[in-house]
Amino acid sequence: MSADLQWAIIRKSSSYIVKSLGTTLSREPNNISGKNSFKANGLVNKHVVGIKAADKGVVLTTKSKGRLTNTTLSRGGRRTIKTLRAATAGSHYRPDLTDAAIRKASAIIRSQKNKGAAKRRSRKYKN
Repeated sequence: MSADLQWAIIRKSSSYIVKSLGTTLSREPNNISGKNSFKANGLVNKHVVGIKAADKGVVLTTKSKGRLTNTTLSRGGRRTIKTLRAATAGSHYRPDLTDAAIRKASAIIRSQKNKGAAKRRSRKYKN
């Protein structure tokens, strides 16, 4: 079945659809942006890019020959972004999803950083 036909079938009646404030969103796996659109759909497209959190770092999911491949990227933020660029735009896999993949990976990496404990300052009391 073609991707266009599959999209026509599930566009309005998918179990992953969430409607919020007049916007139609999607919670399906491997949907980078979360929008309910053909471009971002992780179910019907031949080539898929998915980003999700790992224990330390992110997991890049791609589809090749109908099989999903998971790759864990955990060697630092800059190297992860460089690898994402190479895997999407650099290899001509899905260059249209490069920016969205980098945004999502950056947000995940930022959330995994340790925040330093706030220093408590003592007040000087007036005599």
